[in-house]
Amino acid sequence: MKKYITVNELKHIIEESLKNSDKSITVALDGPSASGKTTIAAEIQEYFGANLFHADDFFLRPHQRTEERLALPGGNFDKERFSEEIIKGILSEKDFTYRPFDCKTMSLSDAKNVKANRLNIIEGSYSCHPDIIMNYDITVFVTATKEIRRERILKRNKENSEMFFSKWIPLEERYFSFFGTKDKCCYIIENQA
Repeated sequence: MKKYITVNELKHIIEESLKNSDKSITVALDGPSASGKTTIAAEIQEYFGANLFHADDFFLRPHQRTEERLALPGGNFDKERFSEEIIKGILSEKDFTYRPFDCKTMSLSDAKNVKANRLNIIEGSYSCHPDIIMNYDITVFVTATKEIRRERILKRNKENSEMFFSKWIPLEERYFSFFGTKDKCCYIIENQA
């Protein structure tokens, strides 16, 4: 049975992991849109001074969006580039660079420089894809009720909300269902705020 935890309990788990290891620790937060992943990740980043990476920076570029690729559960996430740039960078325990995807220009942005850090936080839907989950020390599935998530989406993305409801959320739900993402994570946070 999965352990349901609070954000403060997650901070304690991270503190203990950092105390008991001389290597870097990587925490991944997966879950549906508007469940609170980004907010929790930012709180942890600030609390620990951690590096923070967003799965949204690794959507497919236009030339990668083939019918075959988008038919795969989680296929709209560029897990190959994420593994090459972020996972390899973290595992090297050295400074590295990566190029986020910019949804406005539909291309890669300028390179971001990353300083090696003992704690790395990865947040976003698809971040616990089965091809990369083994690279994390702590995995958390963040969830909230459909009503709460709907209100948040309407509040923050009113002009694009229909795209979320008709396209992005069904793709996420298919990914979670196909891979059993919630069951594969170490912990669950039910975000009701």
